[in-house]
Amino acid sequence: MNRAVVLVALMAIGACTPTGTPPSRGEQMAELPMQCGEGRVADLVGKRWGEAMRADVLKRTGARTLRVIAPGDAVTMDYRTDRLNLETDAEGRITRIRCG
Repeated sequence: MNRAVVLVALMAIGACTPTGTPPSRGEQMAELPMQCGEGRVADLVGKRWGEAMRADVLKRTGARTLRVIAPGDAVTMDYRTDRLNLETDAEGRITRIRCG
């Protein structure tokens, strides 16, 4: 019985072993086309963010979603080419605009 349990465990571990070399993060991102339109709203850097701006920003960029990130906000690390990220400072001014 113990032998069967060990065998099953070893098979499960073996199934999780990576084969080959995974692409680096840079290589993965290079394959993804940028679709968030970040360059179309570069003029917003330095301006104070307001929710009333959301619809216009989405329309101007063509991004599917918009995420506003304030200092200290928890942010997921998933990368989405169709999401626009607006980073703000403590006063609510836009400091950075990027896809992801």
